Amino acid sequence: MTVLLDNLTTCINQVPITRHISIDVQEGEFVGIIGPNGSGKSTILKSIYRALPHQSGNISIDDRDISSLSARGLAKQMAVVSQEGALSFDFTVEEMVLMGRAPHKKWFDLDSRSDKDIVDHALMQVGLIDKRERGFATLSGGEKQRVLIARAISQQAKILILDEPTNHLDIHHQLQVMDLAKSLQLTVIAALHDLNIAATYCNRIYVVHDGQIVRFGTPKEVLTKEMLATVFQVNAEIERHAKTGHIRITYLSAFPTRCV
Repeated sequence: MTVLLDNLTTCINQVPITRHISIDVQEGEFVGIIGPNGSGKSTILKSIYRALPHQSGNISIDDRDISSLSARGLAKQMAVVSQEGALSFDFTVEEMVLMGRAPHKKWFDLDSRSDKDIVDHALMQVGLIDKRERGFATLSGGEKQRVLIARAISQQAKILILDEPTNHLDIHHQLQVMDLAKSLQLTVIAALHDLNIAATYCNRIYVVHDGQIVRFGTPKEVLTKEMLATVFQVNAEIERHAKTGHIRITYLSAFPTRCV
């Protein structure tokens, strides 16, 4: 499915947080949104999945305005995985993933055999079928994110929104979560903190600065020394990895150092 943001402005308490945002995501693309802390990345995503109302502009999925969709209808098209948050109740892994079936059921419907088969398949995809009875709160950070991705899989949506899903994870679990998201072959829009992760996994990247898009294109086109200096205020060297072909960023300290 395609996603189009056309001249979108979103305010919080009547203060514009993001302004005139236009993003075009083609079916099956993995599109990254990057920018400094507070630049508006998460606000853009929350506008897309309607956690925040936008004041002007339009958002459409396959040329259909999302305002015409019910909450259930939108959830059938779009799944969201965000940073791990605290839960009031300790659900089991299976119960967490079963929540992804809610858009496909009526109020008070019991879980069917089909629902449970879909959940089993999702847990097998993320490698957690053996932990289905474990409490979600007892899992590691990486395992929790994989459960949330399994919930998105069980939702059977065609669009996956990732809101900085690898924050607070070690590098092994960051790559594990990103590999899994990439393997699903969905249309993915991801707000990412790590620029090397963005360079590795994204087809295209949008750079947000002070609530506006200041640059977009392929990782090679976007991740330049000039952009990093201007937007992120860091000095860096950019090179292409010999084996993978991906852009790699080496950050340079602002302070002179010497080896001892």
